[in-house]
Amino acid sequence: MHSANGIHYLLHQPKDANPSRPPLILIHGAGGSFLSWHPYLRRLQGETVYTLDLPGHGESKGEGRQTIEAYADDIAAFLDELHIVPAIIVGLSMGSGIALTLALNFPHKVKALALLGSGAKLRVAPTILENIGKPELFAETVAQINNACFSKNIPNDLLVLSEKNMLAAGARVLQQDFRACDRFDVTTQLSQIKIPTLVLCGAEDKMTPPKHSQYLKDNLPNARLHLLEKTGHILTLEQPETAAKHLKHFLDEVTPRPPAGH
Repeated sequence: MHSANGIHYLLHQPKDANPSRPPLILIHGAGGSFLSWHPYLRRLQGETVYTLDLPGHGESKGEGRQTIEAYADDIAAFLDELHIVPAIIVGLSMGSGIALTLALNFPHKVKALALLGSGAKLRVAPTILENIGKPELFAETVAQINNACFSKNIPNDLLVLSEKNMLAAGARVLQQDFRACDRFDVTTQLSQIKIPTLVLCGAEDKMTPPKHSQYLKDNLPNARLHLLEKTGHILTLEQPETAAKHLKHFLDEVTPRPPAGH
């Protein structure tokens, strides 16, 4: 892995990447890491993709942040250090809040957005916020959160792996992430984001139910929405093929490949 602005990242840069298309920046959710994207990434052939670990997550050192805005500042500095302007920002769950905040606070850095399992607000149940910080309840609370992230169709091995990765993030990072999500609210600012936006949501998403994605579609000036049937919140693990297909179609729409010979 590489590092920029203290953020560890993996770069996937195929020889046949579209030279006219900005790179994709994939931002994971609360307590996640670049591993959240692994099955999805394999299906993004032909794209230049950066998958990263937010501060305090995965291989990135330091502390997790207290607000979504602080994470967005980190990503903006990351883009500056790598001279990536503009980028296509793909955010999953908390990562989608970071993506929306980037588009609001640093509009010149963002060409398009893809929001997966998203919402203009990302409220967290008070019991989760309270119990995630109690050592005696940490493992039980993580199991509850993890189970709520998937539909009943998820294979058990993926469910177990996801829970293991969330436990590895630790109580402090998870508590900070969920508090940052709970404070997040851009409902009154969506009309300012005029760039092309793809909204993807699992039809069985319990964490950010489809009504939240419908709200984004209705209030973002240039958004399109796709619901993935029989799918929960972490659709990159449950339906990586379908989710990647929707993203690639969106990318071809907003940044078409140049004609052959050009």
